[in-house]
Amino acid sequence: MTDHQRPGPVITEENEFFWAAGADGRLRLAECGSCAALIHPPQPVCRYCRGHDIGVRTVSGRATLIGFTVNHRFALPGLPAPYVVAQVAIEEDPRVRLTTNAVQCAPDELELGMRMEVVFEPVEDAWLPLFRPARERPGVDPLPLDEVDSRRLARRVRPMRTTEKFEDKAAVTGIGMSEIGRRLLVPPLSLTVRACERALADAGLTADDIDGLATYPGAGAYGGFGEGGVTALESALGLEPTWYNGGSETFGPVGSLVSAMLAVAGGLARHVLCFRTVWEASYGDLARRGRIAQDPPRRLDGWTKPFGAVSAAHTLAQNAQRHFHRYGTTRETLGWIALNQRANAALNPTAVYRDPLTMDDYLSARPITTPFGLYDCDVPCDGAVAVIVSAVDAARDLAQPPVFVEAVGTQILERLEWDQSTLTHEPQVLGQSAHLWSRTTLRPEDVDVAELYDGFTFNCLSWLEGLGFCGIGEAKDFLDGGKNIARDGVLPLNTHGGQLSHGRTHGMGLVHEAITQLRGAAGPRQIPDARVAVASSGGLTPSGAILFRADG
Repeated sequence: MTDHQRPGPVITEENEFFWAAGADGRLRLAECGSCAALIHPPQPVCRYCRGHDIGVRTVSGRATLIGFTVNHRFALPGLPAPYVVAQVAIEEDPRVRLTTNAVQCAPDELELGMRMEVVFEPVEDAWLPLFRPARERPGVDPLPLDEVDSRRLARRVRPMRTTEKFEDKAAVTGIGMSEIGRRLLVPPLSLTVRACERALADAGLTADDIDGLATYPGAGAYGGFGEGGVTALESALGLEPTWYNGGSETFGPVGSLVSAMLAVAGGLARHVLCFRTVWEASYGDLARRGRIAQDPPRRLDGWTKPFGAVSAAHTLAQNAQRHFHRYGTTRETLGWIALNQRANAALNPTAVYRDPLTMDDYLSARPITTPFGLYDCDVPCDGAVAVIVSAVDAARDLAQPPVFVEAVGTQILERLEWDQSTLTHEPQVLGQSAHLWSRTTLRPEDVDVAELYDGFTFNCLSWLEGLGFCGIGEAKDFLDGGKNIARDGVLPLNTHGGQLSHGRTHGMGLVHEAITQLRGAAGPRQIPDARVAVASSGGLTPSGAILFRADG
């Protein structure tokens, strides 16, 4: 592959039939021989009937355009910006969607519901299925959008098996944060140690009191996404934990908190030190200066990257587009979230960006991938956050008043594959929200402050609707003018500035702020009489939420 050649997909025995199909110009998908459902991505079993008679079916190559975004920010060898990332629903089974590129047309010619047809582009030893507006059967069809019904979702939540909740046995007793900034050029493990030492001091504990460790994503993180995990921190501090956990198949750092709660509830540990470190800003700077080797990709794994959908932004932008289409949401709707976070960051000396932001600034910022502009995206930064989870019977004797865990929301009710999941909201928000409220008698109106994941503005909008702070499709009215989410509004939102202005601490900063608010220690940004807070974590998949309450 030359520097100017588009990289091809990773081809395996399981997916070769798909990537080789274009050799004769026919699109092929996996099919269940028992129920005739199309299965994509291909699996050894049918998710609908659980049958094992999986074969390959040649389909017409016709589809409906269900989403598209014009990418301006990212580029691959042989695929310079701008280009159009699209999603199409297959005519024979609209449950199956393909991420692709829309070709042979200008972006302003595309329309949701447009009929599309496949054309193949050879790349190395593969054939990429791209889609163009249909020539034989042009026109527009209704989008195959499932109606989001919160009550129906709630009925699918698995009921509690016992009245005893593990959440009642755990409390947050310490929090700590390192310096947060752009390009600190500090070794990431040093940031981790600082945050952990500050959390220990905050709780009135010593390193010897810690008998558990939990983190996300653990060792092996790429691109400035971690410090080396449990292995690195234990090697640095010599903690000798009786329990530890680190891995990426959980909903971000809040997932590590839930694991810690289960550990103390089950008696495996008394005090678990949870931590999350990012140094993406410095990593990017070092890579640009050649201090970190970055080889261009020779092959692209998965079902979306070969089409230039290399960021979560490309998927979420299309979810936002469909929300706009169905509910009348606008860019200004998302803008009120960005403006709110910046106004809160102005009161937080640790925030990366504190200068005022106007709606004109927001709307005129450079595009990233439509409809997202620069201020729809969170801020890559360097920093570490640590949280100590303790057994309740040990919590009341420590330096800070404990913050208790009221409920968690963790159940998966939506498809995990990004482009096969919920179409009008961030996937893995609606199910987890319904699960959260099934584990408590508290309701959305009882929440005093919300710290909701905002890797992109649309993440935050999805959580607002999913958690029931406004109805499905009602975010446009709820967010209009920004008053409802302001510090003196009905639901103060992301009071430290969120990831959009404080910095991308990947959800752990949201927990840190929730605890700070419930302690009454947030200074000029403090919400009066805050007793209940919700924090969510995870962008796209996986995701989850925790409901906290103050003592007393």
